Amino acid sequence: MTKADIVSSIVEETGLERVEALKAIESFMTTIKTSLSDGQNVYLRGFGSFIVKERAEKTGRNISKNTAIIIPAHNIPSFKPAKTFVQDVKTNVKVK
Repeated sequence: MTKADIVSSIVEETGLERVEALKAIESFMTTIKTSLSDGQNVYLRGFGSFIVKERAEKTGRNISKNTAIIIPAHNIPSFKPAKTFVQDVKTNVKVK
């Protein structure tokens, strides 16, 4: 599913104009990105949490030069689904 599919679904379910639905989705994503960039986690009850995770420093390899490089500690965005969300996916998605 793409962003356009999500917008179409919202338009069908709510009757909003396509432009308004797109603006709402864009605003939602911008708000989450801004919050995570500021170090604030976003919690959506029943859906999941967008959190900032800290990755420790580690040693990696440059395969082409066969040398070791140090990857510094850094923060990454992460999504942790709610338990009810995970349970819904487990019960409704059929493995092909």
